[in-house]
This record gives sequence, structure tokens and C-alpha cells, in this order.
Amino acid sequence: MSIPLNPDPRPLDHLTMMGAADAPALNDKGGSWTYAELEGAVGAAAAWLAAKGLSPGDRVASWLAKTRAACVLPLAAVRAGLVHVPVNPLLKRAQVAHILSDSGARLLIAGGPRLATLEAGDVLAACRTIEESELPLAGGGLAPSDANPQALAAILYTSGSTGRPKGVMLSHANLWLGAISVAHYLDVTPADRVLGVLPLSFDYGQNQLLSTWAAGGSVIPLDYLTARDVIKAIDRFEATSLAGVPPLWVQLLDADWPADTAARLKRLTNSGGALTPRLVRGLRERFPAARLFPMYGLTEAFRSTYLDPDLVDAHPDSIGRAIPFAEVSVVRPDGSRADADEPGELVHAGPLVAQGYWQDPERTSIRFKPAPAFSAYPGMAVWSGDTVVADREGLLRFVGRDDEMIKSSGNRISPTEVEEAVLAGGEAGEAVAMGVPDERLGQAIVVVVSAKGDAVEVEARLRNRLKRELPGFMQPHRYVWREALPRNANGKLDRSGLKAEVLS
Repeated sequence: MSIPLNPDPRPLDHLTMMGAADAPALNDKGGSWTYAELEGAVGAAAAWLAAKGLSPGDRVASWLAKTRAACVLPLAAVRAGLVHVPVNPLLKRAQVAHILSDSGARLLIAGGPRLATLEAGDVLAACRTIEESELPLAGGGLAPSDANPQALAAILYTSGSTGRPKGVMLSHANLWLGAISVAHYLDVTPADRVLGVLPLSFDYGQNQLLSTWAAGGSVIPLDYLTARDVIKAIDRFEATSLAGVPPLWVQLLDADWPADTAARLKRLTNSGGALTPRLVRGLRERFPAARLFPMYGLTEAFRSTYLDPDLVDAHPDSIGRAIPFAEVSVVRPDGSRADADEPGELVHAGPLVAQGYWQDPERTSIRFKPAPAFSAYPGMAVWSGDTVVADREGLLRFVGRDDEMIKSSGNRISPTEVEEAVLAGGEAGEAVAMGVPDERLGQAIVVVVSAKGDAVEVEARLRNRLKRELPGFMQPHRYVWREALPRNANGKLDRSGLKAEVLS
């Protein structure tokens, strides 16, 4: 039975009290934690953080694999009155340095090998670095907090199309209500064992922890290298629920599955890109006992819509309807509500809307604007920039994205950030990065470049350098070399023309 939709948020660290004290809250290779042990770990870690001499509201960054410490810190940091900044473990030192500087982090917790990759100047003098092994995870400490649910709890960094990653500010209420909403419509129960393969720095990766604990279920955090690792974990831990992005589903459908292992899964949830009809068919055939939940969301409002599994076969291209606690509207350019079958911008209003971008009022004003006049929520709304259409039954279909973001392997990638990295070493004169359709990745990164010297030699040096400086998901898949890049009538690089040429 679904958990009740209580609209009154609580401090985020109270999630440790949602399950029975002796029920399993987390399972991994090291064994199992009960909810009582999870509460003890959160209390111990929070007390340790509180003793570090930090001020309320200071930022604590974590750059970790999917360890127990990584799972505890979202709750422990806020219990200590601090703001958690999770950093994608796939990022390299340049991206990490930007996040640390932009957030003003006072503490970075990471494993020794990752800390060893940082160079002089990557970490500001005001930020201390501490090895993960120093964080205590037992013994108790601070009791559950009485934090204001509207207080800032976390900053999640997401890429924008025109610059470096920006920090989305999320309150206790944003995260708590998001957890309650997802646990309710997915019908997560205390008997569920949720395999967590998505990065905890992603909004949905972190929500898998929070929504499972909100329902009193058990989380299985997993860092995997191959599809076979996922299959083995499902079998070993008897997982009932799995969330993924389209590229992972492609890998899993290509893998060999024992029939009884595939039958264990009762729920599949998708994010990070739309499912194709072919993937929908493949997942329905491979996992006949599982309910498939396609979803749409954006970090600025966490999650906006989901499609009821009973409608997937008849509407494989739909992103569904608004999730609980979300108001989703299709809006014309003049701010009025679009009619059925009329394209418009998807606008998300309600208590899941984030507090804006960290120390970035200019970009905040572009994405966060007053809700439409007809909205039931008179405050700020997220104007997504995405074009959608609602049919006469209210089901939404994604039409297109107005910005130039690249969506590859479930990651939002800034073309500007890729271009800056390509040009940083001096091998190329100009560069334009773009995403092109790719069956396995969703989009593959293609960069059109003007070469300084022999293109073959330059590309080899460029690829070698970027392997050291960019995470794998940001690596260009193909380079198109030109003597010079074309410009439009305004003297700017002709991005649309280059993309049309590459796609032709």
C-alpha cells in the first residue's frame, strides 16, 4: 500500500525514523544496516561534523563512490546544520575545483586516491580536505534536528548550455516532499529492496535513497562497471526495484539474464532521457513481472511527471502526468494556458520547485520566474525551456529542448564546457560541440574543430589530454576537422549550420 501523501515536510534527517528499528535500511557487500544502525551512523557523523568548527549553513562537499559514508552524509550534514554538496565521483580535478570554489565549501570529504589527484590551487585555503575513513559511522551522537523545513539542505550541481555547472539550491522541504511523492506513486513498501546504481550526486540518484527510506524499504548502493555487475547484484540481494537511464537499459537488454533473476524485478523506473518505443518493448519482454515507470524531470524541480505503467503500451512516447505535489502546465509564449494538442513550454510550480541557483541571480531570473496567472501556486515556478504537448486526456508528450544541452548516458553536458576543455591545450583554434542521436548513449558528443597543424596528429594529442582532464561521459566521440569554422551574418559561429551539416 502506498505511503500517505502528507504535505507537511519535516527536517530531512528524520527519514531515519521512517522504518522499523530492526528492519533493513541498507545492504551492501559489507552486510546490512537496520534503521536503528542507520540512525546511529547519521548521529555519529553529524556529531563529528559539528565538532569541526563550522558555522551553520557552511557547505560540506563529498566526492565519493557509492559508499556507506556517501549514503549517510545527505542526512548527517543537515543534522549538523550544514549544507551538503555531493560531487559526481566521475568528475576530474578541474570540475571538482570549480564546484568547491563556487559553493564556497569549507570541507571536502573524499577517498585518498581522489584527494591525491588534486593539485595546488584546486582547493581554496578556507576548505579542509579529510579522508573518508575518518568519518565515524557508529556510536550515535546528535539527536534528530529541529531544522526549519524551508532551510537550505543541499546544493546539486547541474550543467547549463552556456557555461560551467551551476548549483541548484534545495531545501529540506524540496527533498522531503520529493521523497514522499516518489515513494507514493511508485508504491514502495518496507518489503522493497531498491538497487541504487545512479550517482548520488544526481537528483534522482539521491532520491532513491530518500524515497526508499521514506517508505521504510532497503537500499542497495552499487557502483558497477558492466551490465553483468548489475545482474549479479539483483540476484545476490534479491532486488525488487531498479532505476536506470536509457544507455543502461540498452546494455542490460544486450546482456544474458537468467530467467529467475529477471523475474525478481517488480519495478523499473527511467530518467535521464526518453525511452524509445524499441526500448519499451524490450523492457516489457525481458522483465514481464516488472511495472515500467517512464519519468520526466529537471534538477530545478526534481521530478515533474511520470507515466502510469498501465498506459505505457498504449502511449510509449508519453511522459505522463504531474507527480504528487507538482503542478505542471503547458504555457503559450504570452503566459496563457495552451489548449490540448497545442505545443507550449512546460512550467512546473509547487513545493518541489528549488530555491534558485547558488549565488547566481542572473541565471536564476532566467529559469525561475513567477508562476502563470492561472496557477494554483502564486510563487516562483520553473520555466523548463522544454516544449511539450498535452493530449485531450492530459497526457504529456515531449517535443523538444530549447537550449543546446547534450544528454549523453543520462548526463546533462554543457557544450560550452566541452569546448573550453578542447581549446584549453592550444591544439585547436575554434571548436563547436554538439549532441547527435546515438542509439546506445541517447546523444553522442561531436566536436567540429579548426586544427592547428596536421589533424591526425592534433587529434591524437587532444584525445590523450582530454582523457586526463574530462570524465568519461564528457569525452567527445568524434571530431570533424575544418580549416576554419563558418560564421553567421552577426559574425558568430554558425552552430545551427554546423549541426545541420554533421547530421546530414
